[in-house]
Amino acid sequence: MQSIKNLLDEAAARIETPEFIADDPVQFPRLFSSLPDIEITALCTALMAWGNRRMILRDARRLLEIMDMQPHRWVKESGWRDLDPALNLHRTLFVRDLSRLLEALRKIYSRYPTLEAFMEAEGVSRCEAPAWEFAARLQQIMLADGEGACPQCIPSRMGTTPLKRFNMAFRWLVRRDSPVDLGVWRSISPSQLYIPLDVHVGRISRETGLLLRRSNDRKAVEELTGRLRELLPEDPTRYDFALFGLGIERKESALKRE
Repeated sequence: MQSIKNLLDEAAARIETPEFIADDPVQFPRLFSSLPDIEITALCTALMAWGNRRMILRDARRLLEIMDMQPHRWVKESGWRDLDPALNLHRTLFVRDLSRLLEALRKIYSRYPTLEAFMEAEGVSRCEAPAWEFAARLQQIMLADGEGACPQCIPSRMGTTPLKRFNMAFRWLVRRDSPVDLGVWRSISPSQLYIPLDVHVGRISRETGLLLRRSNDRKAVEELTGRLRELLPEDPTRYDFALFGLGIERKESALKRE
């Protein structure tokens, strides 16, 4: 394990730098100083964080422009109601989908000053897996409108989903003392976070022996995060930079050899 830790420590130190921000979706919540603006931007951007990176950045920027660069005000005023529900926002995500999540956020902000305050009041911050618990609470609010589930925003099978996009948003919002992540939520400890598991992270984790499970599901996230907590108990998702970065580097290296 020491050799793996050395590999991950070196890669994380090399990749988790201010230069990382320019090509990563984390740049968008970093545009704001108001906590509600940061929270909304982090969640909406993370929802788009799948597929081609250039497309992700383009579409996240466009959504903020649609919000007039005032996400909290736009959500409180239900700004999406002026948009065509069929407007495509990113790949399979349309206004009709995102509006379901935004309406749930609007209801929360009508009672609480921030999403963090909501989580503290609901006990989410004290849960073993706060990202899943938060997503489940949002889902309950969305289902209360009687329109059914919205898998484009929140996976319906909370017991099996790796919940990659929510775990990514939580990493941005919770991790402290990072040149990349914002660390604006103080009620959740970095030690409570789970790795945002994607194809690159999964592949490198299996190659290094950190992950044995073959499916990229919730059990795989729990297994991998458990191993990373053995290496860095107080901040296991710091190694997300290492695993993701190593995955990208090896992919690029393979393409150059072809």
